[in-house]
Amino acid sequence: MWVYSKKLQYPIAIRSKDLSMAKYIITQFGGPNGELAASTRYITQRYTMPDDKGKALLTDIGTEEYVPL
Repeated sequence: MWVYSKKLQYPIAIRSKDLSMAKYIITQFGGPNGELAASTRYITQRYTMPDDKGKALLTDIGTEEYVPL
């Protein structure tokens, strides 16, 4: 379904380490309001949807959230 290529979307050059920014970035991905938590909420909420269109929509959104940038 997905093709994973191990290359960056934009080239970067890291000149110095910024630990506070790294902490902020990892919180956005894996924190309580991050991408992983959002995708898990979408996937689990699909089981309470009364119609198939809603289930399909939440499944699509949840799996799209799982995909790395």
